[in-house]
Amino acid sequence: MPILGYIATAVVAYLLGSIPTGFLVAKARGIDIRTVGSGNIGATNAFRILGKGQGLLVLFGDASKGWIAVQLAAPLLAQMFAGAPENYLRITAGVSAILGHNYTCWLGFKGGKGIATTAGVLLALVPWALLIILGVWILLILLTRYVSVASIAASFVLLAGAPSHTDTFDFKMVNGITPATFNLMVETGIDGERITRERAEAEESRRHAEAARADFPILLPEEN
Repeated sequence: MPILGYIATAVVAYLLGSIPTGFLVAKARGIDIRTVGSGNIGATNAFRILGKGQGLLVLFGDASKGWIAVQLAAPLLAQMFAGAPENYLRITAGVSAILGHNYTCWLGFKGGKGIATTAGVLLALVPWALLIILGVWILLILLTRYVSVASIAASFVLLAGAPSHTDTFDFKMVNGITPATFNLMVETGIDGERITRERAEAEESRRHAEAARADFPILLPEEN
């Protein structure tokens, strides 16, 4: 039955996407990435906390989850469940993998932003569209230094181009994925960067307080 194919694809892809790459890589170094930086387990926070080398490892791992779900798992399941169109199973796999990353069941349904996993899904479905999105994303990262701004703009670029290409199945597949992740990028991206700024400001205030106590130990009492 086709419905079983969709269910199986959704479950398998979700479980693939739910592998918390950033959390596992950070944990190997004795760091709980959820308690530092923005508190996000995705590649952006991994770059901040773990450095470029392991940040790239997390980025590759998160992107690979989306690519494997769409390019390998969905076609295999299409062969196992006759009657379920492979193209639509690939869409199901892509959305499910992204949701698995964003709401991983292994960490209380709190995951990453889904940007790298979305990139992996798009690489499998529409690699040429990914190049356009990456171009916009990288440009805005360089101009604004905000991942959330770059992600939102890239999503708008993709959505804006879709109506004029509705006769192509490629854009139909993209449209099936982008709306499902757009609000998640907006919500978690902006909140994550706000948390990072607030934590940095709190740390800066703590350092100033310690310096002040060192200069005026009698006037400023110790904090409880």
